Amino acid sequence: MKFDFEPFFREYERLVMAADETFKRIENEHKDCVNCKIECTDCCYALFDLPLIEALYINYHFNRTFKGQQKDALLETINQLDRQIHKLKRTANKDLAAGKPEADILTELAAARVRCPLLNDQERCDLYGFRPITCRLYGIPTQIGGKGHTCGLSGFKAGESYPTVNIDILQKKLFQLSERFARAVKSRYAGLGEILVPLSMAL
Repeated sequence: MKFDFEPFFREYERLVMAADETFKRIENEHKDCVNCKIECTDCCYALFDLPLIEALYINYHFNRTFKGQQKDALLETINQLDRQIHKLKRTANKDLAAGKPEADILTELAAARVRCPLLNDQERCDLYGFRPITCRLYGIPTQIGGKGHTCGLSGFKAGESYPTVNIDILQKKLFQLSERFARAVKSRYAGLGEILVPLSMAL
């Protein structure tokens, strides 16, 4: 029996819409601070993983968008990237097991600057209309685990108060949606809804 992804994708798209509206509102309120522009690719080198439902959504649109030789070429690039990410994470896990502070490891991973496989030679995203929520919020202040973050190219100043997106709340909603999806497909794997998927693997 063919599974109907549509209800879950529609709910995911509502979260996407909310993220886009939040970005636009903060951009309008702080035009001098949000410096996102065409061909700025700072966010295209961030290393992050996707909740299951987001990974499935992006995979669906990747397969609808790309065919033939173009898709084969992209998949080769993606495979190379996946190997690079695996090495970085393996090193991070070894460092964590050896007692290195988690905060230091996360800082090093953030500094790795891994190029997104969807960033083309014209410095544009090949799947821009279906890009992850993380990409959509890059450039405005966010909070993860109680710690504030923003794009280094923005005009937001440390120590000043700005509207901030709590990523932990957003991630919780994405995990809840992923868990409902896992129950709907009657997966035997209890932790399916909690997994995080690298973008390269999602593609």
